[in-house]
Amino acid sequence: MHKYLNESISADEYFQIRENSEALLEYIDGFVYMSPSPSTKHQRISRKLQIKFGNLLEGNPCELFSAPYDIELKNDKIDGTKIIIPDISIICDKSGFTDARYVGVPNLIVEILSPSNQSHDLITKLNLYMNYGVKEYWIVNPMLNSITVYALNDEKMYEQHDMKTETGEITSKFLNGFRIDLTSIFAN
Repeated sequence: MHKYLNESISADEYFQIRENSEALLEYIDGFVYMSPSPSTKHQRISRKLQIKFGNLLEGNPCELFSAPYDIELKNDKIDGTKIIIPDISIICDKSGFTDARYVGVPNLIVEILSPSNQSHDLITKLNLYMNYGVKEYWIVNPMLNSITVYALNDEKMYEQHDMKTETGEITSKFLNGFRIDLTSIFAN
C-alpha cells in the first residue's frame, strides 16, 4: 500500500481519479492510497474465508461483501472522508447501503496482508477501524500463515482476542461460536 499521489486532494477529486483508474484506490484524510494487485495465495485465502463466513451468515441479517467494494467510514464524532476497500466486510446495519457503496461502520473487517501493505494494515487501518468502532478486525498474514483477531473491549479499544500461526482454530468474539481451522485456510 503506497500513496498514489503525494499531495492532499478533495473527495471529489478522488472520485474523478477513481472513474479513470482500474487500480484499487482508497481515500484517507485527503490522501489516496493504492493497493497492490492480490497474489494467488491472497485470492485463495480470501475465497476460503468468504465461504466460511458466508456459510455462517446464511439466514442471518448480516451480509458479507468482498473487495472491490467501497466502504465510506462514517461516525458522527469523526470528521473527514475515509473510503476504504477491505478484503472482506461483514455488515449488519442495512441503513448505510447506497447504490455505489456502504456508508457507515462494518461490524467485522478482514484485511489480508501483502509484503507492501503490512504497515498500512497493521498500524493505519488498525487505528482507523478502532476509532470508527469496527467491532472486530482480522489481520491475515499469508507470509507467516497467521491470523490475528482484534475485538473492541468495553473502553472501545482493540484487544487481541485470538492469534494463531500455522495450525489451530481461530475464533471470533463478534460471531459467537465461529471457528476456522487455519490449515484449511492456508493449504493450497
